[in-house]
Amino acid sequence: MSSERLKNLIGRIPTHTVIIMMALIWLLPSLGLLVTSFRPVQSANTSGWWTAFTGTPPRVEYTQYCAECHGGNGDAITSINLFDPDVVSSFRRSVQLAATFNNEYNGSIHIPEEDRPSSQELANILGEMRTRSGVEALPRFTMTNYVDALVGYRGTQDYFSDCEAGTQSVDLTCDLLTDLSNPRGMGRAFLNTVYVAIPATLLPILFAAFAAYAFSWLHFPGRMWLFALLVGLQIVPLQMTLVPLSRLYFQLGLSGTFLGVWLFHTGFGLPYAIFLMRNFIGALPRDLFESVYLDGASHWTAFTRLALPLSLPAIASLGIFQFLWVWNDLLVALVFLTGRKPVLTYQINNLVQSLGGGWHLLTASAFLSMALPIAVFFAFQRYFVRGLLAGAVKG
Repeated sequence: MSSERLKNLIGRIPTHTVIIMMALIWLLPSLGLLVTSFRPVQSANTSGWWTAFTGTPPRVEYTQYCAECHGGNGDAITSINLFDPDVVSSFRRSVQLAATFNNEYNGSIHIPEEDRPSSQELANILGEMRTRSGVEALPRFTMTNYVDALVGYRGTQDYFSDCEAGTQSVDLTCDLLTDLSNPRGMGRAFLNTVYVAIPATLLPILFAAFAAYAFSWLHFPGRMWLFALLVGLQIVPLQMTLVPLSRLYFQLGLSGTFLGVWLFHTGFGLPYAIFLMRNFIGALPRDLFESVYLDGASHWTAFTRLALPLSLPAIASLGIFQFLWVWNDLLVALVFLTGRKPVLTYQINNLVQSLGGGWHLLTASAFLSMALPIAVFFAFQRYFVRGLLAGAVKG
């Protein structure tokens, strides 16, 4: 018996190994993104995310350009200790450090023109000097990336530091509660996304529940043909309707409004919603409905008192699917809301500058956009399987 169990255990090793490898492939990048979102931008720009746990190694720029003369600890030249706080405090910006390159020491130029570091390398050297001298002690983890993303701040340092120095952007007041409503920030975009997602999730569920009950328990001419037509509408790509609906919305005054986006998501969410709800409600025991009809209940009573309570698993799963689809949508919001009422998917792209600057804000913004969907998923994850099965049951 033990040998049989050992054989089964050994036989499962390849399967478990593949599963673990797939999990690591998915989780490691997410873990790196999460850790980076809490690191100061100076540390994130100069070292990998794993150094947040092992300690940041010396920057290669200092070793390349300065260590030969000043030594690894910066004190080889006693008169100019590069890690002395008094010396470092005199260099607030990298251009002040660059001004010393033309000075003569021992009859020769400090650093010849062809051997000088670039502006980014010089900034890294100054950052190394400020960090190791204690003038600028960087924390291992910080929330500044999330604050900057929420208020849409892209200054020289971070929101709190520049507000303290009085060098903040002109459109910010340095009152955090007020600046959270800045249209360039993720805070306002988060609220806009909530305004879009909640009604665009509830409306399809409401209409689909009525339609599903009618298709399941009401008998009227052409019922199956109409249901087949609704099922077929699931294959219609929404992209082919963007132009005609944009023109119609412009004529009706719905362009740039939340109502227009709600109606669009409701219209394209209804075919699948009705299909799923009808198959679930139609699979409920017929004896239950016949008994309530015999007791004198109307269709409204049977719908509200019987069908809806029994259909909560299908309603929950449908709500999850619809909510995640709307929450992660970019195309519809971009076309009908444009940049006047930006949502999260639109705003994340705007936080990163054209040359890649401000990418550290992208790490925090990604997790801000994922926070609510992850909470919804873990709260109702047991309904996912039920929803998939409900859509596949033969009604």
